[in-house]
Amino acid sequence: MAADHHVWVFPVWLGGLPAITKGFIDRIFLPPMAFRYDDKSNRIRGHLQNKTARIVTTLDQSGWTYKWYFGEPSTWQLKQATLQFCGIKKVKTNYMGSIRGSSAAQREKWLQHLVKMAQQDGHSLSVKV
Repeated sequence: MAADHHVWVFPVWLGGLPAITKGFIDRIFLPPMAFRYDDKSNRIRGHLQNKTARIVTTLDQSGWTYKWYFGEPSTWQLKQATLQFCGIKKVKTNYMGSIRGSSAAQREKWLQHLVKMAQQDGHSLSVKV
């Protein structure tokens, strides 16, 4: 897990992570690389401190609806139960939706927004070095 910044981009499927994304997590985020169990207690020690992450999801509903009405289950799981569990505390989340029925102009706007986010993330990483 040598990367200082992790970027996750995936569609939300039935409220959750796609199976292939979950399978990847299950194979990569393992002890002793991503975390370890404390020998003297049930505590977990994450090994990915000082790293950052961005989650970008596509949706067939508005990001507002997914976040506030449904409770953002897929991004909550990735952010809280995986990334932060393993020590990545600074995680930003962005929603793009509704994709279904969106115009080419709207999709271009989302892509331009992604470019700006990537530039900001890259700049904040280069400042840390």
